[in-house]
Amino acid sequence: MTAKQKGWKELPIAGLCWKPSTEYFTGDWRTFKPMLDEEKCTKCLICYIDCPDVAVKWKPEDEKIEFDYNFCKGCGICANVCPSEAIKMVLE
Repeated sequence: MTAKQKGWKELPIAGLCWKPSTEYFTGDWRTFKPMLDEEKCTKCLICYIDCPDVAVKWKPEDEKIEFDYNFCKGCGICANVCPSEAIKMVLE
C-alpha cells in the first residue's frame, strides 16, 4: 500500500517541499496579483524574463502577455521591473 503524498499546504512550518512547483498549483500563496495595462505595455518582455515562477506567459501569435495565476505567487517582481509601469499589483 502506498501512502498519499501530502500537498504543500499540509507540510509543517519550515518543512521542505519535495516536488517542483510545476506539479501542483501554488498561486493561492499570493495576496496581490499583477494586472497588465495593455495600452502602456511596450512588450519589452522584461517581466517574462524576470518572473521566478514562469507565471508570465508571452503569446507571440497574439503579441500578448498573460499571467498564469495558477503559479503566480504575487511577488511583484514583474511590476517592479516594468519600465513602462504597465503592471500594477492589486489586492486579490
